[in-house]
Amino acid sequence: MKSKKFDTKCIHNKKGIEKHTGSVMPPINLSSTYAQSSPGKPLGSYEYIRSDNPTRSVLESFLASLENGKYAISFSSGMAAVASITKLLQKGQTLIAGDDLYGGTGRFMNDFLKPEGYEVLYADTTDPEGFQHWDKASLIWVETPTNPLLKITDIAKVKSLAPNAILIVDNTFMSPKFQNPLDYGADIVMHSSTKYIGGHSDVLGGAAITNSNQINEKLRKVQNDLGSVPSPFDCYMLTRGIKTLSLRMEKHEENASFIANKLKDHDAVEVVYWPGLKNHHGHMVHKSQSSGYGGMVSFKVTGDIDFDKLVSKRKYWTLAESLGGVESLLCVPSKMTHASIDRKKRLEKGITDNLIRLSCGVEDREDLWEDLEEGLGF
Repeated sequence: MKSKKFDTKCIHNKKGIEKHTGSVMPPINLSSTYAQSSPGKPLGSYEYIRSDNPTRSVLESFLASLENGKYAISFSSGMAAVASITKLLQKGQTLIAGDDLYGGTGRFMNDFLKPEGYEVLYADTTDPEGFQHWDKASLIWVETPTNPLLKITDIAKVKSLAPNAILIVDNTFMSPKFQNPLDYGADIVMHSSTKYIGGHSDVLGGAAITNSNQINEKLRKVQNDLGSVPSPFDCYMLTRGIKTLSLRMEKHEENASFIANKLKDHDAVEVVYWPGLKNHHGHMVHKSQSSGYGGMVSFKVTGDIDFDKLVSKRKYWTLAESLGGVESLLCVPSKMTHASIDRKKRLEKGITDNLIRLSCGVEDREDLWEDLEEGLGF
């Protein structure tokens, strides 16, 4: 039988219909512990909820399938996944990260990894051949597209320059619908599943997917020891979100394309960042490793932002952090998601005060554009 297409993977997985009751949707199994036939011999596959759970197993089966991986570990949050993955480092080893990262990821690396004796170096991964220290890397952390400037990294090129390092790609912005980094040499794909995988702004979660049994076993031990596990209810909500992932991503991208093209032709806009635009610096690289361009758009307005008007004049763009829900969100990174970064460093990265990040939802695109024009005073 031919391999399943993505739309089918979102609905069906190897766990199939629940055997005992015929339940079409996987049930929420809340038991914290499981009976044993004799000491050390559980009746089934489960012993204790921190180690594993049937509802979690279903979610992980879906996640692995969607990312073309063998193993998936679901976490209590995206940052729990970040913290757990970095435990693969040993003292004195070096982590090389892209210089444009989600603020929380960068903050964790600077505030926790560096003081604990790990070397953290930052590189412009959009130009991997221009960086001279790949040989030092034990772990490499890449976002592509990045948050919030949507810079693009050639995944296969980075892996070729550091073949012995563990390459982690944060695939949150693209979702498995549009990009599968394992296919291009990544060792681990990481997600904040709070975002597009959940898709409704009502659940917290993280994920790591890999083809390496060794990495899988290490991460499961770390997770079990730290207790960074999602609840059965959260696992159920994420599994339910996956059912409509493909449909939602198509609409997110459709709206993002419409908004990005409107913005690029507007006199009040300085620059637009969306990898689907042909003038985007990383357009061709992104096209070579992805099947779509996603629902995230960033842009810089000409001059200063009138925050009072921005807050008072909107109907459909909610001013909020996070992304990937069915509702459209508007964020000012300098004052919200990346506010913890030193201003000088933030400006050096290009995260200026006039930068706006959009998470395009699934509303009518004309309504979204009209609302955005009014809110920004275009």
